[in-house]
Amino acid sequence: MIAEAGHYALVLALALALIQSTVPILGARLHDPALMNVARSTALAQPLFAALSFTALVMLHVNSDFSVANVFENSHSMKPLLYKITGVWGNHEGSMLLWVSILALFGGLVAAFGNNLPLTLRANVLAVQGWIATAFYLFILITSNPFLRLANPPIEGRDLNPVLQDIGLAVHPPMLYLGYVGFSISFSFAVAALIEGRIDAAWARWVRPWTLVAWIFLTLGIAMGSYWAYYELGWGGWWFWDPVENASLMPWLAGTALLHSAVVMEKRNALKVWTILLAILTFSLSLLGTFLVRSGVLTSVHAFATDPTRGVFILLILCIFIGGSLTLYMWRASALKQGGLFAPISREGALVLNNLFLTTACATVFVGTLYPLALEVLTGDKISVGAPFFNLTFGPLFVPLLLAVPFGPLLAWKRGDIKGAAQRLMAAGVAALVAVALLWAWTKGGAALAPLAIGLAVFVIGGAITDLVERTQLFRAPFGTAMRRARGLPRSTWGTAFAHAGVGVALIGIVCETTWNSEYIGTMKPNEVAKIAGYELRLDDVTQRQGPNFREMIATFGVSQGGDKLSVMTPSKRNFTTRQSSTTEAALLSRGFSQLYISLGDTAPDGGIAVRIYHKPMVLLIWFGPVLMAFGGLLSLSDRRLRVGAPKPAKVPRALQAAE
Repeated sequence: MIAEAGHYALVLALALALIQSTVPILGARLHDPALMNVARSTALAQPLFAALSFTALVMLHVNSDFSVANVFENSHSMKPLLYKITGVWGNHEGSMLLWVSILALFGGLVAAFGNNLPLTLRANVLAVQGWIATAFYLFILITSNPFLRLANPPIEGRDLNPVLQDIGLAVHPPMLYLGYVGFSISFSFAVAALIEGRIDAAWARWVRPWTLVAWIFLTLGIAMGSYWAYYELGWGGWWFWDPVENASLMPWLAGTALLHSAVVMEKRNALKVWTILLAILTFSLSLLGTFLVRSGVLTSVHAFATDPTRGVFILLILCIFIGGSLTLYMWRASALKQGGLFAPISREGALVLNNLFLTTACATVFVGTLYPLALEVLTGDKISVGAPFFNLTFGPLFVPLLLAVPFGPLLAWKRGDIKGAAQRLMAAGVAALVAVALLWAWTKGGAALAPLAIGLAVFVIGGAITDLVERTQLFRAPFGTAMRRARGLPRSTWGTAFAHAGVGVALIGIVCETTWNSEYIGTMKPNEVAKIAGYELRLDDVTQRQGPNFREMIATFGVSQGGDKLSVMTPSKRNFTTRQSSTTEAALLSRGFSQLYISLGDTAPDGGIAVRIYHKPMVLLIWFGPVLMAFGGLLSLSDRRLRVGAPKPAKVPRALQAAE
């Protein structure tokens, strides 16, 4: 009965989505408040039924009910409880149910916290959310129903993909989906504005918090996915320009541009048409990512589905929402009034430059990801576009962007002083030059571009610090005064500084890991020693262990440096008999921000074991940077000036009312 209850809850959620997508629009056309308020009640009820459906699927997995096809295909009675739960979204059907449940949650949050929205705008926004939800409920029920029963229930399940039996599955997909789906709110606001034909600075104030929430989760989701691939796949890499990785990077780039564009719109009432377009494109790229992962058109370690019926259905959804919204944009954009003017050298100009480089970088990733697919469809030829293309196109676009980042916060609105900003950034520039000189001396003239890149990262971090120093007058005013000014700074200012510094920190990690990475690849027997980057790693023992649903070979390495024993590392290799596959569990030893990394390969006939040993300098900065960026986003989100919804107008004092 649990499966049937979950299925019917999903059907009821679809019914609510259908009501939400039609009645409020009719109410907005007829200017009927009662009909428009239907959007709020249905949007609040819909996540309850979606949550009930999702909870039912979780219970089926926890109880190992193999009469349900989804449980049989993706679970095993001996699997640990954690992986039974996370395995719910470790497959196509369950992940789509999580996707639409998060969509319903966001719609409910808009309904709950959008009381300050004009009634017509709220009705239109929630109606657009209803359209999206309706499409995906239909997709799940028609092509991807997770509650289908088997006529002859088996005794045991086929188990979950071994690569997915990791704590990363508990964090990465939910974070990623919260980002993907969160951008649907920006999309709904954009379409609602086009339907009404009216957009102003208040619109940007309403849409910015939702965009920021989605951006924070997507930033963390991408970072977690990168770290998961780094330690789970055993290759020692953190980014492979995999098409599905690119599918998450593209909406992040567009969403970052949208955040900055919305700031210009809120502060200066400018870039209205461009901001609307970015809101549409960001969620469109999220939908594209969903299509690429689930259509079967890509071969990737991240891909879920290979059923062409599902691919056609998602492609239809893609065409309706992307094509429909862009058509509406072309029809209505000319009716939107343009905002205020500003000089090229100004904070607005810096943010426009930011948008230019971010969207161009996004376009290069888009072309590199989809061109092989388009070529195969048109000619039948198969080609691959890999890291060389992306490094040569994507990288150079970020150099001028990062050079401009420190200038933006130091320029005034409407008309700025580039010379004054450059003078204030003098200390950051000197720190960058010193870093370049020291690295050139340390590397003895080799790797010329790496010190320059790290110098650029130091300049970005120094620029973020300079902005805070200038605002607090740290070295010009008494220390107590500076501290009081620091406490009085808006949290969004601190958030901007942390986010920009996070970019520089991540760049340092990327450059150090890719330039000065050391590796040892070979076959080792017990008591043999491998030397790498000043460390000695001795293979002490190889043992076998029986896990709950796998058999594990564990190698024990003693790690020492200069004769002093530091630690013990225990990489392993797991064989899952049910799936007839194996995974490598890498061992990691952190030394500051650097890491030693060991993964195991196959066993040789002579008793040796293949090992990969890496020393990765400053590698943890690659993920510490995005965490800093997300923390900056949270600080900005907590700013009292950035509340969900527009501020209510201040009440007129009674004395003034009497005078009137």
